[in-house]
Amino acid sequence: MFQNFNELMDFVKKEDVKIIDFKVITLPGRWNHLSIPAERLNEKLFVQGIGFDGSSYGYSSIESSDMCFIPDIKTAFIDPYCKIKTLSMIADIHTIGDNEGRFSGDPRYIAQKAEAYMRKLGIADQFVIGPEFEFYIFDNISFEAKNNHQEVTINSKQAPWNTNDKEENHGYKVPFQRGYHIGLPYDINNDLRSEMCIKLEEMGIDVKYHHHEVGAAGQLEIEVELGEMTRMADATMMAKYVIKNEAVSHGKTATFMPKPLYGEAGSGMHVHMMLRRDDKNLFYDENGYSKLSNEALYFIGGILKHSKALLGFTNPSTNSYKRLVPGFEAPVSICFATGNRSSVIRIPGYVKDPDKRRFEFRPSDATCNPYLAYSALLMAGLDGIKNKIDPTKAGYGPYDVNVFELPEEERNKIEALPKSLDEALNELKKDHEFLTNEGVFDEHFINNWINFKYNKEVLKVMPVPAPVEYELYYDL
Repeated sequence: MFQNFNELMDFVKKEDVKIIDFKVITLPGRWNHLSIPAERLNEKLFVQGIGFDGSSYGYSSIESSDMCFIPDIKTAFIDPYCKIKTLSMIADIHTIGDNEGRFSGDPRYIAQKAEAYMRKLGIADQFVIGPEFEFYIFDNISFEAKNNHQEVTINSKQAPWNTNDKEENHGYKVPFQRGYHIGLPYDINNDLRSEMCIKLEEMGIDVKYHHHEVGAAGQLEIEVELGEMTRMADATMMAKYVIKNEAVSHGKTATFMPKPLYGEAGSGMHVHMMLRRDDKNLFYDENGYSKLSNEALYFIGGILKHSKALLGFTNPSTNSYKRLVPGFEAPVSICFATGNRSSVIRIPGYVKDPDKRRFEFRPSDATCNPYLAYSALLMAGLDGIKNKIDPTKAGYGPYDVNVFELPEEERNKIEALPKSLDEALNELKKDHEFLTNEGVFDEHFINNWINFKYNKEVLKVMPVPAPVEYELYYDL
């Protein structure tokens, strides 16, 4: 939004901004924030930063937790969810003391290092991506997890389970698993979705389209236009911020949980991607498989080779693996194909423009820290190009058929993705050298991530009995 401090100050005075807000990414991928009165805004802040406790963000131990953040002036935007006029900026994390400088484990810095590594290799000057945001809008949710009481109650007025509702029922309930592109009056969140898209456009994020998704109980999708990786990681955080807050402002709640409802469609975050150099799409070749170049196929080879480890960053929640189950559209087969939604890599058949020819990584979901997930995908793809990993010679396809309809012997040749977060973290522990090139990710950060996820999430969920287990085992 601004190129220098003077432009920022002129805007603050002209628009009568009262509060300056700073948003900082936590290790799991949430935004924390700190605000100051506009009168306290000064140029030193963009050099010296503001101190904070890094241990509370997941980055350090308590005894060495002093860090500071320095805002990136170019990321400024008016926050539409603050009643008092607030200008917000995304901030970068820095260390202080003897090793003062950018914190090597700042997810945003990792993304910038990954892009710098790509340019240093001379392969491309842009990694261009486009995420698809799938999420559910519910009218109400309540949950509790105690040792003597576990309960989740979810309601969506448009859900098929409400056909017999005796109050405020006009009869238009979305049939189970038949919400894809469903129209009004079934699509009760159409205007809410439009409001979200307008807000995103006002914040500089170009929206491609929005629509209702398969899940009958309020599953929606907003897809944004392609953009450079770090900017799109910023945009991912902003999109989640807008979607959640806009839902609340309309008396509803939004969730990016991959599988919030048993039996309903899961929510992913497919990531479309391409490499560009000198403003040319490196992934297009008129004569290649599905009009993809060798660079594109090698990139695919790298992602598929490291796909099990990648899930440690792209699908980093225990809930992620309740979506990634065989037999549905969920991509669990480590292969590539054109138009095949059961494969890890899918080449969209509808993209005819050579300048936009690309493929998508389908397993990922929005519980990820986008800076880490996108960086890991880039590093895996670059490893594929460096080592010329041919996905066909490596046995990854193409499989332009429904994998689940193949004969069992043929189907068994295709490896599957991890079935749990625990398994994915173990794969990441074994296979992460491709991430550490040029210090993009470092060993300490990767170990910290694995330990954080295992101790804070896997071990928290693992010992808790699920209600369905009482149904299965109580009387045995």
